[in-house]
Amino acid sequence: MTAPQPSAGLVQRRHLVTELPGPRSRELAARRAAAVSAGVNVALPVFIAAAGGGVLLDVDGNSLIDLGSGIAVTSVGNAAPAVVAAVQEQVECFTHTCFMVTPYEPYLAVCEELARLTPGGHEKRSALFNSGAEAVENAVKVARHATGRAAVVVVDHAYHGRTNLTMALTAAAMPYKHRFGPFAPEVYRVPTSYPLRDPPGMSGAQAAARALSLIERQVGAEALACVVIEPIQGEGGFIVPAPGFLPTIAQWCAEHGVLFVADEIQTGFCRTGDWFACEHEGVIPDLITTGKAIAGGLPLAALTGRAELMDAVHVGGLGGTYGGNPVACAAALASIATMREHDLAGAARRIEAIATPALAALAAQCPAVAQVRGRGAMLALELIEPTTAAPDPALTAQVAHACHRAGVVVLTCGSDANVIRLLPPLIISPDLLTEGLDVLTHAVLHSG
Repeated sequence: MTAPQPSAGLVQRRHLVTELPGPRSRELAARRAAAVSAGVNVALPVFIAAAGGGVLLDVDGNSLIDLGSGIAVTSVGNAAPAVVAAVQEQVECFTHTCFMVTPYEPYLAVCEELARLTPGGHEKRSALFNSGAEAVENAVKVARHATGRAAVVVVDHAYHGRTNLTMALTAAAMPYKHRFGPFAPEVYRVPTSYPLRDPPGMSGAQAAARALSLIERQVGAEALACVVIEPIQGEGGFIVPAPGFLPTIAQWCAEHGVLFVADEIQTGFCRTGDWFACEHEGVIPDLITTGKAIAGGLPLAALTGRAELMDAVHVGGLGGTYGGNPVACAAALASIATMREHDLAGAARRIEAIATPALAALAAQCPAVAQVRGRGAMLALELIEPTTAAPDPALTAQVAHACHRAGVVVLTCGSDANVIRLLPPLIISPDLLTEGLDVLTHAVLHSG
C-alpha cells in the first residue's frame, strides 16, 4: 500500500543549514516573548514554514524529521493533499453558519463515519466539538444525565484536558493543575495497570480488581456515573495496561450500570495499529471521545455513544458555536478517506515493526532504558537512573534536547517527565523513520 505523497514538494530528508534554532527562528522567538503568554510552552523553538510527509521545514531552511505529528494530530501527514483540497473546496462555499442555527451535510457525514468506525455494532449518535477536553467534558455530562449519578472515576497518570472539569480528571499537578483550583467535585482516582511499576507478576485482571475494590469501598457503584479511561495513556507516559485490565473494568461497568468511557483522543484513528485502541482487546465502550488525528490538523473533536445515552440529553444540552465547523468537517472526511484508502492502521503496524527492534536493541545497550513500550506508531522509552531505578527526568530532557539539536522532533511525557514518546506521521517513509531512530539511539547513548 503506497502512502499519499506529501504536498509542497518537500524533499523527505533531514538537512540542517544552521544551528537550531537558526537566526530567523531566534528573531521570531523574541517577538513571541513580547506577545505570547509565557505560560504557553514550546518544546523546540524553531518556527515552521512548511511541512509534509515526515518532515518539517523551518524558516531558516532546516529540514527536520517529525516524530511528533503535532502530538498525534497529523497522522495522515501535514498538509495532506486530500485534506488541502477538501478544505479549499469547503472554504469557497462557506466557512461557518453554526450547526445549531442552520445545519449542513458535512457534520452529518462525519457523524455517520463515526458510527461506522467506532467499536460496536449498536446504534450510535455523535456530537462534534472543538477540542478533546470539550469532548471529554461532554462525555461526563452525558453520563451524569443518562444515569442520574454524579461520581466519576479516573485512574492514576490520566490526562483528559485543561478545562476545570478535565483538570480534575487529569492526574498531574505540574504543569496542568498547579494553582488553578479549586476543581470540579465528585471525581475519584484509582490505580491503573502499570506493568513496569506494579508488583511483579500482577496481571491485568488483578490490577483491575485492585481498582474496583477501591471504587466499591470509596465511591459505590450506585453513585457512579462513569469510568473515564485512556486505553493507552498519553501524557501520563504511554502506559499500556496489562492484558485483561480494560475488559475487566468494562465488564464490571456493564454489570453495575456504570458507563465505560474510552478517551481515544490520542490513540484513535489508526495510531495504535487498529482504528481504535479499544479494539485490541475487543472492548466496546458506551461512550468514546475522539479528536487530534480526526481532521488532519484542523480543530475538531467528537463524542460518540450509544443512541439511547446520547439521545437522553434534553434539546439544547449539547453543542457550541464552533463545534463541527464545516471546514473542519470537510478535513475530517478527507482524513478518514485517506486512512481507509492507504490502510494507515496497517502503516502503524509497519512502523512498529521497524521501530520496536531498534528500540529494543537500544535498551539492551543502555541500562537507563527501563522499558520500551507502546503499540503501533505510539511508542515510548521510559528512562531511569540505573543504580536506583528512580525516574530520570534530567536525562530525558537531555535526550530530547540532543535529538532536537540534531534535527529530530521527539516529545517527552510521563507523570515523572521521564518518558520519550514517538508519534511519527503514519505516512513517514521507512528510511526517514530509521534515520530518526538512529539519531535517538545516539542521543540516549551519549547523554547523561
